[in-house]
Amino acid sequence: MSATATTYAGLDISSTTRPPMSRLLKVELRKMVDTRAGMWLMIAMGAITVVATTIFGLAGHDRDRTFANFMQFAGAPQGILLPVLGILLVTQEWSQRTAMVTFTLEPHRSRTLAAKVYAALLLGVAAFAIAVAVAVLATVVFGGTDPWREVGAIDFLKFGILQVTGILQGLAFGLLLLNSAAAVVLYFVLPTAFSILFNTVPALKDSAPWIDFGTAQGPLGDPGNLSGKEWAQLAITGTIWVIVPFLAGLWRMLRAEVK
Repeated sequence: MSATATTYAGLDISSTTRPPMSRLLKVELRKMVDTRAGMWLMIAMGAITVVATTIFGLAGHDRDRTFANFMQFAGAPQGILLPVLGILLVTQEWSQRTAMVTFTLEPHRSRTLAAKVYAALLLGVAAFAIAVAVAVLATVVFGGTDPWREVGAIDFLKFGILQVTGILQGLAFGLLLLNSAAAVVLYFVLPTAFSILFNTVPALKDSAPWIDFGTAQGPLGDPGNLSGKEWAQLAITGTIWVIVPFLAGLWRMLRAEVK
């Protein structure tokens, strides 16, 4: 009996171009709304934004019904729900066990993560624009005496910082845990616990703006510019609560075993 050699025709993909970033971005944007959780979060965020500003417009005092206050009411629901969307954006492959498909179609995990970050930032910019539009409309309809007072370019910048840092913090917590439920719980529990601890213990109150991100973000809701000290506190706490967790999560995601 003679052995016969069997040859296999392989598929040569060496010359295949990798997916462009624009296509990856479109895929990640679509992922935000093609799941029940993402879709209902979007719907809830829009509905609560409109309801909150309408209630304030109907029940608020005349002097309080200003554009600055309407913008805070319009942005409050987004500040809570946008980070959750950021968490779901980076954890859905791992929670739903589709990471193998994602990283087979695009083996370079860093490009996939970059697309997720771009998608999250675009969502944050869109949410910012919607909140401002809702606030403008509410001010025109319900505005009290001199409703446009105390509004400057710096206020829009501070509002944008709140939106962007919130969704980036959500991304960071999602990358750290790679589990939707655990990341959502930790995102709400850990910062809240730190805020309670540093603002109720007298010995820790002075150090709260330098360690607790929520305390450092407080001046962003006040009219006018921040002092140099307040900007420094925001930068330091942002590094602790956003940049460091994001880098640690990035390291973990790039090395995590795909199952």
